[in-house]
Amino acid sequence: MQQYVSQTKKGLLMACMALASTCMLFSCTKGDVAVSVMYSISGNGSGSQTVPTSSNNNGTGTMTGNYNSSTKVMTYTSTWTNLTSAPIAGGLYTGAVGIVGTSISAWSFGSGGAASGSFSGSVTLTADQEAQLFAGKCYYLLSTTANVSGEIRGQITANAK
Repeated sequence: MQQYVSQTKKGLLMACMALASTCMLFSCTKGDVAVSVMYSISGNGSGSQTVPTSSNNNGTGTMTGNYNSSTKVMTYTSTWTNLTSAPIAGGLYTGAVGIVGTSISAWSFGSGGAASGSFSGSVTLTADQEAQLFAGKCYYLLSTTANVSGEIRGQITANAK
């Protein structure tokens, strides 16, 4: 009887070790798991931030939204007031303060816009664009017929929620 109990314990121990080994083999490490971090994005725009020259106007803007680090999707709303006319173009760019950057996405406004309004959208960022966002090197820009190179510009910041 004692030999039977000893063999049973030995078998049970072997089964537990096999199960533990299997679990360790198929378990995920922290590097394997995509951790989703949500960020709030924001930026205040004005004519004094546009480059190569600042525009002399009373236009201002804001951008608010979210960025999901797992999906790489940024959703945003840009609002503006007191532009010299309705925006004819706009978009998101990579570029440090005072530097003309590279386009991430372009916005098309069509006709019927106004000197005050808003625009919402979303964009999927590349790994490099994400790095630029986290480094504070992304901005939005709105252009009008009076200021085709940009009437207002605002740097975008991303802060973990």
